[in-house]
Amino acid sequence: MKKSVSMSAYSLTLSVAVIAILGALFFAMYRAGHRFEYMLIAVFILTLCALALIYMPLSLTLKNGVLTVARPLWYKDIPVSQIESVRLCPPTMGARRIIGSGGFMGYWGWFREGDIGRYFAYYGKASDCFLVTLKNGRKYMLGCKDAPRMAAAIQSELGK
Repeated sequence: MKKSVSMSAYSLTLSVAVIAILGALFFAMYRAGHRFEYMLIAVFILTLCALALIYMPLSLTLKNGVLTVARPLWYKDIPVSQIESVRLCPPTMGARRIIGSGGFMGYWGWFREGDIGRYFAYYGKASDCFLVTLKNGRKYMLGCKDAPRMAAAIQSELGK
């Protein structure tokens, strides 16, 4: 089963706005001849884009006992045998970002919530999320289209 990750309107708007503003600032500094400033902005833009390419979630796949988070440059594999539980659990407004993205190219990185604790997130919309808890205590907040069906499929794999 493969499900794509859809971004929220906020995430899409934020991503486009950040890239547009930083791009405009880069070209303004370049045209004004402020070499240090435009190089600094270029490094910042490249760093943001590199992080998004490393962590931005594209899809979730459950196949052959492995849950895979597809990202632009790498895949994150989570063997179902290491999963202790899965439950539908959208993040709340009380979630605090420790390090990562709070909307730029999706939601990814380390977050903390009072009732859930610390988790690593890979999702595009808060309404499409479920929480995967591993046997070693590590937690992942994952999201995709039709999240209830994906969570149920993972749950049925756990029962095998």
